Amino acid sequence: MSKCHPDAVDAVMAQVRGALSATRRRPVVIGICGAQGSGKSTLARALEDRCGREGLASAVLSLDDLYLTHAERQALARDVHPLLATRGVPGTHDIALGLDVLDTLESGGPVALPRFDKARDDPVPERDWPIVAPGCQVLVLEGWCLGAFPQRTSDLADPVNALEAEEDADGHWRRWVNDMLGDSYQRLFARIDRLVLLAAPGFEVVHRWRSEQERDLAVQAGPEDTVMDEAEIARFIAHYERITRVILAEMPGRADLVIRLDEARHPLEIAAR
Repeated sequence: MSKCHPDAVDAVMAQVRGALSATRRRPVVIGICGAQGSGKSTLARALEDRCGREGLASAVLSLDDLYLTHAERQALARDVHPLLATRGVPGTHDIALGLDVLDTLESGGPVALPRFDKARDDPVPERDWPIVAPGCQVLVLEGWCLGAFPQRTSDLADPVNALEAEEDADGHWRRWVNDMLGDSYQRLFARIDRLVLLAAPGFEVVHRWRSEQERDLAVQAGPEDTVMDEAEIARFIAHYERITRVILAEMPGRADLVIRLDEARHPLEIAAR
């Protein structure tokens, strides 16, 4: 989605104004959840632009920018489960760093926002992180599993795809990921003032959307950067399938704003709770 539908931006800005009027705490945190490739980053940038035009100091932070280093995930792969070498699932982010950023913003001080280089699969050097000036009023926090709840242990028993069946036959990986989601991630998600869901028409469209993202990465990639082919993309998104399906099933009933998308990422319905 190269450009946000203006009705979607208007609807989220209504959530921003509502959050600002409901609490004296600053910044208010507007959470955007959506499957890979659903347009979260595009919407976040549009919100940042709109906030600027309305005189509101804002910043954007992605859950993707909190990924652990490649080396740290390799250590998890050795010590916990080989599937944790792949970034993305709960347990592969530095949630403490995200909470520190929020604490610093709420204290009114300037803060450096973490950034992650997906092509190199490692964080951007800290010296190159953008600085948010004091007085931030709105933080747009976006992520594929933002606001997700863990599943009941009994719901983890049956694999949802070949990756789980063949590479996590005993369920250890998915139980560990579920435990992580139920722990520190909930402390981060509790800081969200308004939750917005970009609801894909189904998980089946995610492969095409993620392929489009990868093509965009390829355009920007340097000679040392890694870009996935179609088979690698299919395996990559399989890591996300379980939680994505749960989000699509249960989050529409509790999100503050649901933007239902068609396969071209155009809004079909925009509904506030």
